[in-house]
Amino acid sequence: MSITPPVQAADTRPVLFDSHCHLDLPELLPELELHLANARALGVEGFLVPAVQSSAWSLLLELKQRYGFYIALGVHPWWACPTELNALAGLEALVALPQVCAIGEIGLDFALDEQSFAIQRQCFEAQLQLAAKLKKPVILHHRKSQNELLQVLKQQQFSQGGILHAFSGSFAQGKAFIDLGFKLGIGGTITYERAEKTRKAVKQFPLEALVLETDSPSMPLAGFQGQINTPAQLPLVLKVLAELRGQDPQHMAGVFWHTATKLLKP
Repeated sequence: MSITPPVQAADTRPVLFDSHCHLDLPELLPELELHLANARALGVEGFLVPAVQSSAWSLLLELKQRYGFYIALGVHPWWACPTELNALAGLEALVALPQVCAIGEIGLDFALDEQSFAIQRQCFEAQLQLAAKLKKPVILHHRKSQNELLQVLKQQQFSQGGILHAFSGSFAQGKAFIDLGFKLGIGGTITYERAEKTRKAVKQFPLEALVLETDSPSMPLAGFQGQINTPAQLPLVLKVLAELRGQDPQHMAGVFWHTATKLLKP
């Protein structure tokens, strides 16, 4: 896929890339065509769909072939278990395929039961090593674990970069990942006025260090709590970010498209 955004004739709305949306999950898959049509009507033309468990890998490859999505394959820390750790033996052959642009969604979630931390870390480190071997970026999940993620990335001297999904934190926290070659995924968090630390931080980062995301069907935006999130909400994320930064949304969208597609090049 080209890193040049598609041109929409007689339409000046920004062309957007949703760098994190789970279109394969049951909340969205049954009406996928409708969700795509709604999103594209609002200018959302690019989609990265990361896997959460091994049973999703074959479906994502099928969706890639049918719709041209960018896809990432991996095991999310919520699904980390001995069975999924064993399944990673078959991941290398799939991630080596040119149609798979990244390994993800992977990471550490320390909001879960402490008994899961060891197997989470095993799964994360194994997938990080595979990404380094295959020279593919990673899509990182975090909750209460940013320091540990940084520690592992530095220990493994990981240099392929990727996206820190669902960034929420301070400028210093975000910069630590940017310094390691990562982009920050900016989503619905910034639409909440109470997220003062994150809203302040996103004003300061280089524009080229950011990408947009919805995390659909999760992470509803302010005013849409209790509703299923979809990629059609991405223009609202851009609107808020443009207001916070005082920048032209059309220009920002072009930068975000270029950043995402360059990072996730097939």
